[in-house]
Amino acid sequence: MPDTGLTARIRENIVLYGALAANLGIGVAKFVAAGITGSSSMLTEGVHSVVDSGNQILLLYGQKRARRGPDAIHPFGYGRELYFWAFVVAILIFALGSGISIYEGWLHIQTPEPLRDPTVNYIVLAIAFVLEGASWSIAVREFSRTKGDGGWWRAIHDSKDPPGFIVLFEDSAALAGLVIAALGVWLSHATGDARIDGIASVLIGLVLGLVAILLAREAKGLLIGERANPEVVETIRSIVAARPWITHVNHVRTIHTAPDSIFAAISADFVDSLPMGTAETMIEMLEDDLRQAVPSLSSIYIRPEKRENAAATTPHPALKNGA
Repeated sequence: MPDTGLTARIRENIVLYGALAANLGIGVAKFVAAGITGSSSMLTEGVHSVVDSGNQILLLYGQKRARRGPDAIHPFGYGRELYFWAFVVAILIFALGSGISIYEGWLHIQTPEPLRDPTVNYIVLAIAFVLEGASWSIAVREFSRTKGDGGWWRAIHDSKDPPGFIVLFEDSAALAGLVIAALGVWLSHATGDARIDGIASVLIGLVLGLVAILLAREAKGLLIGERANPEVVETIRSIVAARPWITHVNHVRTIHTAPDSIFAAISADFVDSLPMGTAETMIEMLEDDLRQAVPSLSSIYIRPEKRENAAATTPHPALKNGA
């Protein structure tokens, strides 16, 4: 299971602060290089670094806001506010990172800048690649701790913790952008055609646009509300079903109220002869066992319900297997 609590937050912050430090330093260097050489792709890469820096700040802000406790207006807390800021980050990457990159590249194709000595560009790109690579390595290492035995894409799709996979996406896009920028600068000088540098800028914008769409898709699912991982749902179901005073588990419905917080609603058919007072005690013990097995369960609702009644009110067949 993913790390939870203080240790997970510390690791998460290391990823974000590492990416923020790298992007701020790289961004300044890229803008200086763009000003000296007039390279469109370098200017685009500078904008890319600024957008990424802003994104990390927003995610840190979102983490802080999400840690607020429950109150009368938000009885389940503010954990899903982090998902809102993750969606904002995806929009910013698309609108600012991708949009400005494509626009700047198009302008450079229409009115190419005169070619200048590219040495500064190569130096900055090499330094940026080392720093981005270090940030990417941290993101990969920390995400690997939580991804389990499945594939990377499945782990990203199943993840309920946006900062981890957002930084991983951003750093991967940044490394791809640096390679494209370097090729654009080199080909421009090798062929004497400055428009190639503009084409590189457009390609960087397209890469950012693709990343933004993928991130928006994942953030949207979390913002709407996603169930817990199937393994968690099955753990809950098996613990409930093992009770001798429960004849059938009708459904287990879950939703993440934060990356490390799950609300579970359980419908079960109880033995008819079980007295109400005894049932209350048994339910309390069951909830304790569930929280011990799944520490991320923040709220549990157990409803005694006849099997036939539960089947009649289930809105979709897929929900019968837990959602």
